[in-house]
Amino acid sequence: MPSKRKSRGRSKGSKGSSTLVQCANCGQQVPRDKAKRSTRRVSFVEPQLAKELRQKGTYIASWVDTKWYCISCAVHRGIVKVRAENERHSRAKRRY
Repeated sequence: MPSKRKSRGRSKGSKGSSTLVQCANCGQQVPRDKAKRSTRRVSFVEPQLAKELRQKGTYIASWVDTKWYCISCAVHRGIVKVRAENERHSRAKRRY
């Protein structure tokens, strides 16, 4: 049976089975090497207030929020774009 992608949509190589993560959108269990990760910095303070406080020299705590998405939810949310067949084989980093 022909494969659509050389890696079959995964980045595990020959490591065997990988751990599962839960999609943040739909709750589906997805292999960690196949899921798409989305990270962002989160703070309790509003951006306008944070800017004023930073000018005064205040330290504003924030944390990194990491969410995992299955492929279908990542495409739906715009984290990953559907690429044409001739573009699928290139691994160039893209800014969406």
